[in-house]
Amino acid sequence: MAGFYYELGKFGGKCGGTGLELTCKAFSSIVRSMSKRQVYLLSPKELSPETIAVAFAKTSRSPESFREIAAELNEESSAKFHERWVVGYGHASVAEHAVLHIAIENVSRLAVECIESNRLASYTEKSTRYQKWDADSFIIPSELDDHPLRDTFIRTCKLLFGAYAQSLSPVRATVEGQNPRRENESDEAYNRRIRSQYVDSCRFLLPAASLANLGMTVNARVLEHAISKMLSHPLAEVREIGEEVKGAALAEIPTLVKYATPLPYLTEISAAFYHIAHGENKEKNKKNSVVKPEWCQLIDFDPDGETKVLAAALYRFGEMPYTRALETVRSAPESERDRLAESLLGHLGEHDTPLRELEYTTYTFDLILDQGGYAEFKRHRMMTQTPQRLTTRLGVALPRQIVEAGFEVPYRSAMETAAEAYEKLADWNPHVASYVVPNGFNRRVLFTMHEVHNVHNAAYKRPSRSGASTPCWQNTCACRKKPGRRSKRKTCKETELSHRRGDGSSYKLPAADSMFIPIKAQIPRTMRALKTRPRMPNTFFAFLWATAAIPSPSPTRATRAEAQVSAESTPA
Repeated sequence: MAGFYYELGKFGGKCGGTGLELTCKAFSSIVRSMSKRQVYLLSPKELSPETIAVAFAKTSRSPESFREIAAELNEESSAKFHERWVVGYGHASVAEHAVLHIAIENVSRLAVECIESNRLASYTEKSTRYQKWDADSFIIPSELDDHPLRDTFIRTCKLLFGAYAQSLSPVRATVEGQNPRRENESDEAYNRRIRSQYVDSCRFLLPAASLANLGMTVNARVLEHAISKMLSHPLAEVREIGEEVKGAALAEIPTLVKYATPLPYLTEISAAFYHIAHGENKEKNKKNSVVKPEWCQLIDFDPDGETKVLAAALYRFGEMPYTRALETVRSAPESERDRLAESLLGHLGEHDTPLRELEYTTYTFDLILDQGGYAEFKRHRMMTQTPQRLTTRLGVALPRQIVEAGFEVPYRSAMETAAEAYEKLADWNPHVASYVVPNGFNRRVLFTMHEVHNVHNAAYKRPSRSGASTPCWQNTCACRKKPGRRSKRKTCKETELSHRRGDGSSYKLPAADSMFIPIKAQIPRTMRALKTRPRMPNTFFAFLWATAAIPSPSPTRATRAEAQVSAESTPA
C-alpha cells in the first residue's frame, strides 16, 4: 500500500489539495492505473538467485510490486530470510525460485548418470553419437590408487579406446557405401549427415569411464537434494563432484545449499538391500543374472485404465463427481466410448501435448537394453525409472554396421576382455567395476510410465535413435520405408530376427509390434483415435526395439570360433 499512498499524494499535490478531495472518478482512475497488468523479468544480471527467491516469496505477504520488494533487499537480508523461513521453518518451495546453470566438465559417464538421476532439472551432455573420443579420455578412479588391479583397469580402457579408434574408419566406409553423396552436397554437409551413423555404432565400445561434459540447469531445492545424493554415493568421483558442485553453488546461493550433507539413510538402505539381494553365494547370483530373451516384459497395468482416462476427461469438462463419470463411461455403448476417445485424441497434432487426464492409468515394464540405449532412455524423466547397476553379465549388443564393416572379431575380443576385467574388479568392488563396462553391454531397468507419455510418443514420428544395435528396425526390418512414408502392405511385425547365443543355439526375438500388444489391448480406443500415425505402431516401443540389446550369455563364455561368425549369419 505504500506505493498506493505515494501515487495518491502525487495526484493530490497536483490538484492543490490533500488528496482527500479526489472525486470518485479520479480515484477510480488511479486504482486502474496501479492495477494494470505487467509482465517483466527479475534479471539475474542485476539480482542474485537468493534475492530473486526472496522477492517471489514475499509477495504472499506484501502488497508491493516485485520491483519494490527486490529494491529493499540485499544479500544479507536475503540470507536471513532463507535462514528463518527455508531452513528454520522448512518452507523449501521458496528455494525453487533460485535457479543456477552449472557447467560440469571431464567427469565419467558413470558419474553423469548419477547427476542426471535428478528428474526436476534440465541437462545437456557431450554426445557420443556426434563427437569422437581421444585415446586417453577416461577416468582412473581414485579407489584404484596403489591397488594391484589398477594396471588391469588402465590396460582394459586403453584396449577399448584403441578398438573404438580402429573401428571408426571401416564402419565409416560401410556407411558411405550405404549412403552415397548427394548431388552438389558439400564435404561438410556430407560428413555431418553420415557422422552420427558410423560414430553411433562405434560408441558401443566406449566404457563408462569415458569422460564427458554436462550442462545442468536446476533450482536450489532440487540442487540441495542432488548434492546430498552425490555426497552419499559409493564412488569417490561422485562424492568429489558433489563437494565441487556445492562449492560452486555457495558462491551464488550461500544459504540454500550450505546444509547439503551426506544422507545416512541412502548408504544404510543401499547396504541392507544389497546384502539381501545378493546373499552369500556370489556365483549363484551371477548365474541367475543370465536371462532368456524376454527383453521387454509388462509387469503391471490397470485393466480399467482406459475407462478411468475417459472418465477423467469427462470429469474435467463436466460438473459431476468422478464416481458418476466412471459410471457414465462404463455404461456407455461402444459407439459412445469410441466417440469420447475420438474427441480426446482425434485431433492431436504431431507436436501437441495430450491432456494430463491420460495420467490416470500406468504401465510398469521390466526392460533389458544396452547401456548406450539406456543413456538415451534415462532422459525420459516423465516416467519412474529404477536401473540396476551396470555389469557385463546380461550379454552384449552387436551393432549390425560393425559386422558389415568386418570388425566383428575385434569387437567381440574387446568385449571379452572388458567382461574379464569386470569380473576381477567386481570381486573387489562392484561399483568401481562398472567403470570398465562398455556401452554395448546390457542392463536392466524397471520403469513405470503413464498413458500421456505413451500417447505422446505414439503421435511422434521421428525415431529416437539412429539404430546402431541389432536388432534395429532401421537397419534390419524388411519393411523399412523412406522417412515420412507409410507402408501400405507390410508391417514390421512380419519380420522376425534371429541371433546366435554363445553356446551356438539360436532364438527368435519378437518384433516391435508384439511388444506393443499389451498396450494396444488395454487402450484400443485411444490408439484408434490417434490420427497421426508413426512409422511403427508406437514410436516409444520402436525406440525400445531400436535400442534393445540381444540378451545372451556373457562374452566370457563365447568361443573364438563363435566370434568369427560371418556377416551372412547375421539377421537381415
